[in-house]
Formats: sequence, structure tokens, C-alpha cells
Amino acid sequence: MTLILSSSAFSHGEEIPGVYSCEGMDVSPPLEWSGAPDETKSLALFCNDPDAPGGTWHHWALFDVPAGLDHLEPGLATTAAVGRMRQGLNDFKRHGYGGPCPPPGHGVHHYHFVLLALEVEKLQVAGDTCPEIESAARQYALAEAELVGTYER
Repeated sequence: MTLILSSSAFSHGEEIPGVYSCEGMDVSPPLEWSGAPDETKSLALFCNDPDAPGGTWHHWALFDVPAGLDHLEPGLATTAAVGRMRQGLNDFKRHGYGGPCPPPGHGVHHYHFVLLALEVEKLQVAGDTCPEIESAARQYALAEAELVGTYER
């Protein structure tokens, strides 16, 4: 079985609707997944923009997602903790999701939503930033899925 990540708001390679960007409501999109390995104890989700002018821009790190969960409704709270789930500090310097917000006229940016199935229930992280959390999560990854959306201003 293969881990699959999708969204009812956009398909792989398609434009992310403006409501999920800084020009809209800046809320997280709906996401669904399936195919996590049986050994999965938790999940971690990241959103990164490698097309940012200064290098990869980290939009979201969500971790300690219960293994039994198979989707996220749109508009997840932008707090450090949502139930037992935790969220890292993104490059906008806030916890939770920060939507696409490329510089006007910079062209199309690609937003990589990455889901990792982890072999640990609770991720131990040394720091609070998205890159620190992703680095820690990758040490315990059993499977990975990716959904790429685009956005341009």
C-alpha cells in the first residue's frame, strides 16, 4: 500500500485557491490521506515553498497527528497545540499554517505539502521551527507522500 496525500480544494500540480493564501483567508486547505503503513504511530505534515527568493520558505509543520486520523478539515487553528497535535513556528514567525504569499510578479511558486508516516507516537524535537521539526521527523519516517500546489501573485 502506498501513502497518498490529496486535497478536495486542488489537485497535484494545480493552483491553490486564493482563500488558502495571504490574499484570501490564509487558512489551511482540506487534506486527506490513505495508505499509511500498519506500523504508523503518528503523522507529520509540512508545507514548503522552494521557489522563494531567499531559499525555501517554510509555511507549516504539523506533527503528533494521531495515526488513526485520515484528514484535516480546512482552517486548522494557528496555535502551537491543537488537541494532542503540535505545530511549529513557520517562516512568518507564527505557529500553524501560513498560506502562499509569493512576492508579486515573482512568477509561479510550487507549494510542497509533504506527509510523513512515523514510527513514533510523539516526536521529540530540540527546537520549534519547521526545519527543525522536519529534520527530527525524517529520522522516524516509514513512508512519505507529496501533494504540490501552485500559486502566483
